[in-house]
Formats: sequence, structure tokens, C-alpha cells
Amino acid sequence: MTNKEIKIAYIEYESLDQLDADDRKTADAAVEAISLSYAPYSRFNVGAAVMFEDGEIVKGANQENAAYPSGLCAERTALFYASASRPDKAMKILAIAAGQEGKLCDSPATPCGACRQVMAQYQTKSGRPMAVILVGAKKIWKFEKVDDLLPLIFDSI
Repeated sequence: MTNKEIKIAYIEYESLDQLDADDRKTADAAVEAISLSYAPYSRFNVGAAVMFEDGEIVKGANQENAAYPSGLCAERTALFYASASRPDKAMKILAIAAGQEGKLCDSPATPCGACRQVMAQYQTKSGRPMAVILVGAKKIWKFEKVDDLLPLIFDSI
């Protein structure tokens, strides 16, 4: 038997002003995308933004449906739109922000397991690490690669 350990690394910032230009631009776009959310049931609004290697950004937002679980998370709407509309472009950064009642949540909202796996798939497709930025009003977390949010990524097929 061998005892093993998995460690993750991330940077915690106190404000968006501490981010570099590309990270800040993507995080700002995710905060803006919160307004695109359709969440009449949970009232938990999430926005996401994907920056490609060339600096272009696309946005997504969570979309709920009365026929639960027919809705979709912001991360997946952004990633699926990015891939469908620009299939040959590598994704560089994914930023996620959440709010309630028109106010950004104090702490970052973390992605669900399904979103983490989708993020991993697009990171693999891009052939490069994809940074993930989780935005809160009082702190921002930056992960240099999806693996730090999803160790032991499913890639067996």
C-alpha cells in the first residue's frame, strides 16, 4: 500500500484591481454576465466569461427551467457557446461570478462537478492549461489550471 496525497494551488486576491489585465477583463465580463442570468426559482444569478488566446471574450449565464433539472449552469453555457461558435480557438481563461438580489456574493461560488468535468474537457481540447477565476466581492480565487479544481480528471476514453 502507498499513501498518496493531492495538493491544489490557488491565489487569493482581495479585489479585482489586483488582477492582471487579461484576468481583470475576463472577471469583469463574468460579473457583467450575471445580468444575463434567468434564475426565477433559485434567485441565484451566475455569470461566466471565457477568454480565448487572442483576447476575445464570450459570456454565459445560468438558465433555470420549471422542469428541473432542465436548466444549465453559467459555466457550461459559456463553454458550450465558446466551443460551438469558435471551435478552433483555444480557451485561455474562464471566470465565474455569482450574485443575489443585484449584489455580488461576498465569497466566490464554486463550480459543480459536472461543470468541472466540462471545463477539463475543454482544457484538454485547447491543449493548454485553462486558468479559472472565481469572483466574489470580498475575495477572488485564481486557479492556474482546471486540474486544481478537479484532480484526477476523467479522461479514460
